[in-house]
Amino acid sequence: MTPRDRIQHLLEAADVRLDGSRAWDIRVHDESFLHRVLAHGSLGLGECYMDGNWDCVELDSMLCRLLDAHLDRRVRALDDYWYAARARLFNLPKRRPFEIGRRHYDLGNDLYRAMLGRRLVYSCAYWRQARDLDEAQEHKLDLVCRKLGLGSGMQVLDLGCGWGEALQFAAGRYGVSGAGVTVSEQQVEFARELCRGLPIDIRLQDYREAAGRFDRVFSIGMFEHVGVANYRRYFELARSCLAGDGLFLLHTIGSDESVHAKDPWIGKYIFPNSMLPSAAQITAAIEDLFIIEDWHNFGADYDRTLIAWRDNVERAWPALGERYDERFRRMWRYYLSISMASFRARRSQLWQIVLSPRGLRGGYIAPR
Repeated sequence: MTPRDRIQHLLEAADVRLDGSRAWDIRVHDESFLHRVLAHGSLGLGECYMDGNWDCVELDSMLCRLLDAHLDRRVRALDDYWYAARARLFNLPKRRPFEIGRRHYDLGNDLYRAMLGRRLVYSCAYWRQARDLDEAQEHKLDLVCRKLGLGSGMQVLDLGCGWGEALQFAAGRYGVSGAGVTVSEQQVEFARELCRGLPIDIRLQDYREAAGRFDRVFSIGMFEHVGVANYRRYFELARSCLAGDGLFLLHTIGSDESVHAKDPWIGKYIFPNSMLPSAAQITAAIEDLFIIEDWHNFGADYDRTLIAWRDNVERAWPALGERYDERFRRMWRYYLSISMASFRARRSQLWQIVLSPRGLRGGYIAPR
């Protein structure tokens, strides 16, 4: 069987054809694509798209079909096992988080301004009753604040504060003060300016170095970088920073299965050393540290968020293209498309989990 025949046989389960006429079919421009996919699996598929070896009109639809057919689990390459073995054996050295900041979050605020909308919030929006991305992100920030029961005079800690939007929102809307930590130099610079005049301290710091005592702690879209070997340590740190009657909110992408590494292409080109936690891994890590007060899944909202981000980037590309080349554009398009596919196929989830150190007397009423 030729490489083309082998690939086409695999794609039949997803109703995708090589050089077919439908919008979700793959158009092959270079036959080396077939050999690289067989040799390197998902890593080869993504790299070949970046190199222009193949195209697809509806890239996200095609990738969703592959995930629905579980082809990612049927085509395993040595790359997958290498990434998983590294994740199992090693904790994330302290220099590695700053590598993530440099390689991803410091790509350029111009890119993220163009993609994320009015607020630089790089996490799933909350689309319930929202008309557009900006409104959906504001609804998400307010949902976090309401779930934490924020009030004037409270001290809060944001683990992985990004560009400072959540802290600025909480301080302006709910009258809190506090601190945020991030490993991105560009984010620190932006967040300090955004929060100027507010009682907010933005720190260029690894989360493991965070210290202090706070009424509330939250973390929005950072836990995906922690790594399974560090989950327990992460929750111990959050617990040590939290007052006994406080609340901790974790906003994270989650996986429907326990894994020990992210997709090799994502790990190499987008988020180095990252992985998605499962529910089982989270509950094991919080045992005897926290009581689960609420577990909210609105993962379907991430597909809509990612579509908005993709459309923003494509509209802005005439200006962005002066700094980012065509290979980067294809890389970013593939990243957003495979992410859409994962949430659309319900292979990835978005969880907001509210935790308390000792359990709230009388129970917790969960805002929605």
